Amino acid sequence: MQVHEYRIKPATPDDIDGARAVMLDTVYRDFGTGYVPRWHGDIVDPAAAYLLPARHTLLVAVDGPGGEVVATAALDSRGPAYPPNPRHLAERYPSGGTAQLRRVYVRPEHRRRGLARRLVEELLAFAAADGGYRAVYLHTDPAVPGAEGFWRSLAKVVHDEREGPGGGQGIVHFEVPMG
Repeated sequence: MQVHEYRIKPATPDDIDGARAVMLDTVYRDFGTGYVPRWHGDIVDPAAAYLLPARHTLLVAVDGPGGEVVATAALDSRGPAYPPNPRHLAERYPSGGTAQLRRVYVRPEHRRRGLARRLVEELLAFAAADGGYRAVYLHTDPAVPGAEGFWRSLAKVVHDEREGPGGGQGIVHFEVPMG
């Protein structure tokens, strides 16, 4: 049995290619959408999206001494956009005052080991240390195996599009307690 020694850390420029690979693999394999520019622009240039802006961060989980990136988690100061998200969510979670969790992805062979939970804990600590965030928001596609249950264990549902007329995009929106 292989023993994994995971280390969670802020991404550096050296981690960007590995982080991008985890993200792209996830949108192709788990989401089935592939890369969609209007949804996944940050994946092409994670350094510009998460490393350069002062209130944003990208964390990676690396495995072993070789430092292979096996998981990602990001946070930025952009609230949910309307459209495609419901207007009431864009108003409740405005950009600047909202920390949005993004790209919490773990390679399948490394799942069920607490990596996503550890990454989210680090993101919440980052948001709290910033001092300017009033809420932590995220949305997830419940079709991704394990995603909805994971987020329900950490956060409260603030809107489930499946319950509205026509089911919207089928997305579930959450608020994570800041501490």
